Amino acid sequence: MPLPLLALMLGVFCVGTAEIAIAGILPEMSADLGVSVPTVGLLVTGYALGVTIGGPIITLLTAKWSRKGLLLGLMGIFIVGNVVAALAPNYGMLMGARIFTSFSHGTFAAVAWHVAALMSPPDKQATAMAKIALGFNFANVLGSPIGTLIGQQFGWRSTFVFITVFAVACVVLIYAFVPSGLSTGGEEGAEEDVSLRDQLKVFRSGSLQLSMLITVLAQGAVFTTSTYLAPLLRDVSHFVPAMVGVLLIVFGIGSVLGNILGGRAADTNVMRGVLTAQAALLLSLVLFWAVSPYQIPAVAALFLFGAAGFSIIPALQARILSVASAAPALALSANVSAFNLGNGLGAWLGGTTIDLGFGVRDVTLTAALATTAALLLSLAMWARGRRTDTELPALDTSTSTADTGAGIPVHQKTS
Repeated sequence: MPLPLLALMLGVFCVGTAEIAIAGILPEMSADLGVSVPTVGLLVTGYALGVTIGGPIITLLTAKWSRKGLLLGLMGIFIVGNVVAALAPNYGMLMGARIFTSFSHGTFAAVAWHVAALMSPPDKQATAMAKIALGFNFANVLGSPIGTLIGQQFGWRSTFVFITVFAVACVVLIYAFVPSGLSTGGEEGAEEDVSLRDQLKVFRSGSLQLSMLITVLAQGAVFTTSTYLAPLLRDVSHFVPAMVGVLLIVFGIGSVLGNILGGRAADTNVMRGVLTAQAALLLSLVLFWAVSPYQIPAVAALFLFGAAGFSIIPALQARILSVASAAPALALSANVSAFNLGNGLGAWLGGTTIDLGFGVRDVTLTAALATTAALLLSLAMWARGRRTDTELPALDTSTSTADTGAGIPVHQKTS
């Protein structure tokens, strides 16, 4: 992997780990801070809300900053927030530090994706963004378990120190290898030359609104099932509790593979990549429901679910870039918020399914319904593009290369 992309992926790994790592050390934090476990759990909720609300706002306010300078500044905020969290004497300060830290998350991820696209030729942009998104995969597979282990062995504050060390390494790599002078590009001129009001107008686009709704539904489908994987594998597939952690690694490996394949598919054709990923997710969910009582087939279905569920991320991000050329970073940041909304929606849908008296196995069917809705909306969006041939080109994603002034190719739609 090129060093600039590695630097950006490491940053995404850091912010992804920061969001979820404390979930495994809630009892230790509860005992030390003198508050209940559910109250400590709100530290995860507070962070997620900060990402959802703060990301687009920070992105909009920093639109005129250089991309490299913004990445370094955001990682600086992230480091300060985690240091304060590690030193926090009470719950209130820790919550404040978490929310402060979260403000860097959405914008960093969005700008990292955008910079990866700017540094890549048009036919490799989705693959580049998929490599950045691998940071979130590795946060789930490696960052969260390691952070949990460190927190359990050396105290919960050491988890924040662990995250901070990687964040400092990320700053060094970004400073050394991410090129300076990157223009934000776009068909209507560089994003830093567009007024804040004009950037906000990007959200008037029906194609962008529909794309973000599809993100919420597709991500919601993934989290409807993934949130309840542990009880599903234990109670339906009858794996012993000690095996659940190993099986979640299988799911994580599938997600890494899916991310890579999804990026390559989207590079070939964005809309075909979106539709194929959603169809694969739908089939994997139905298969998982059908074979979950049988251990060996259940493991295979779990792997396929991980691959299909994460193959859609680079396609959705590439889709956002193609319909929001006037303010790509802002649109990507808003789509990060859409992913977070999908996370919350999915957890709620799964819990509601169980509360209504259905078995934990049936969360996969609820997820399949959400996927079907996303797939139908995607087909409608594709059909609308074929009729209008304006904002949304059919399944043709031909691109041309424009120069940003820094020798970096930028994706542009051809007329």
